[in-house]
Amino acid sequence: MFIWILLILVPMLFGLYAQMKIRRAYARNVEIPSRGHIRGVEAAEAVMRSAGISDVEIIEVEGELTDHYDPMNKRLALSHHNYHGTSLAALGVAAHEAGHAIQHKVGYAMMNVRQTMAPATQIAAGVANFVMIAGIFLLSTAIGGTLLTVGAVALGVICLFHLVTLPVEFDASRRAKAQLVNLGIVERDEMKGVHETLDAAALTYVAAFVAALGSLLHILLMLSGRREE
Repeated sequence: MFIWILLILVPMLFGLYAQMKIRRAYARNVEIPSRGHIRGVEAAEAVMRSAGISDVEIIEVEGELTDHYDPMNKRLALSHHNYHGTSLAALGVAAHEAGHAIQHKVGYAMMNVRQTMAPATQIAAGVANFVMIAGIFLLSTAIGGTLLTVGAVALGVICLFHLVTLPVEFDASRRAKAQLVNLGIVERDEMKGVHETLDAAALTYVAAFVAALGSLLHILLMLSGRREE
């Protein structure tokens, strides 16, 4: 029971805390307009333009915190509030996604690794839960051990993907924060709201890695105990 609490429940609670933190930070800072009244889409354009990027399309997407950069199609997607908004949160998120576009342009190694892993990670995510649940129910049988092994491999892929994601996200935020100030989009004394929003977002990626690692260790311990029987 202690192992289950440590490896499964604690990471789960950490994940919930991280989600709560980003939503609170975003909700607070999306209400604080920047003095320059520059929209998120304009900030993203300025950050990319400063890096010599002119071939990335910026589009508006539905939802909240659905912002992302698509390197395959060279498309930067911003949710409604971050596309049109002039808030500290909107500018931080928009510049962060533009940071990913810069990573793509300069060939940032960890981003390339993550993109290479993405197809395998999607497959692993699709089979991991089903395989692990089936393996647990059939643990005492030969097929149960095989299923758990497959689940462990899938979780290993997912865990590695989340680990590689950490430097990618941290680097994008670092680039975003620097460019917002260097380009005069946000004044230095306004950066507190940007820091709070992006740092809270980064915590969600840490939580995802911790959850994947905890699940992997839990399955490996189950397989170890099964072999000792």
